[in-house]
Amino acid sequence: MSTAGHALHDNLTMLRRNLLHARRYPSLTLNLLLTPVVLLLLFVYVFGNVMSAGINGGHADRADYVAYLVPGILFLTVAMTSLGTAVSVCTDMTEGIMARFRTMAISRTSVLIGHVVGSVIQTLMSLVLVLAIGLAIGFRPDASPLEWLAAIGLMALVSLALTWIAVGLGLVSPNPEGASNMGYPLVMLPFLSSAFVPVDAMPGWFRWFAEYQPFSPAIETLRGLLLGDGIGTKNAVLTVAWFVALTVLGYLWSKAQFTREPRR
Repeated sequence: MSTAGHALHDNLTMLRRNLLHARRYPSLTLNLLLTPVVLLLLFVYVFGNVMSAGINGGHADRADYVAYLVPGILFLTVAMTSLGTAVSVCTDMTEGIMARFRTMAISRTSVLIGHVVGSVIQTLMSLVLVLAIGLAIGFRPDASPLEWLAAIGLMALVSLALTWIAVGLGLVSPNPEGASNMGYPLVMLPFLSSAFVPVDAMPGWFRWFAEYQPFSPAIETLRGLLLGDGIGTKNAVLTVAWFVALTVLGYLWSKAQFTREPRR
């Protein structure tokens, strides 16, 4: 078997390991899913009329706010589930399995790639669940098959970028609790974006940050794709630039941390 063939086999083996681990111990993923689901229901049924009046010029229409809210909640779900990757990687480090993998004749990056690909698959499955809840409470997308495909690709790209960052966090964290805490800035960014209210409604001193941080253009792009409103060149370019850059940086950082001499 060629070198590339061995590397592919190692990647698939590590992917299978992580998917089996997630299937046997689903509690972490389910706990992380709880927050976006609760927030979705809370903002729709408790704050829905007030928030919809804010985005509709005083006219309260909960259905309009559901359409506005769900794309932001989908990206919050991506951010939340990335925390699980940081915890999982750090657990492998602290329990010594990573040290064992270092001594085996396998592709070193396959250990990380298995975590990343497995996490992206789990995230997409989580997004299906959250989207189903959104549909149940009144979300009505108006996307063509091509727009659905682009939306899935966008969410996969964001998941890939955040997962590589989470892997790096897991590698540098002293324990799983620390990995979870270090990942919370990733979770906070969707709250500081256009996920819940338009950036135009924010104070001027804060509006610039909210508009140009990674999640706002991604959320606006996803809204445009799912609701058929058009994505806008600016938002699309910013989204791709942000998350391709974060993917590359996360990969290089994670690889550098993993190939260093073990700290434990």
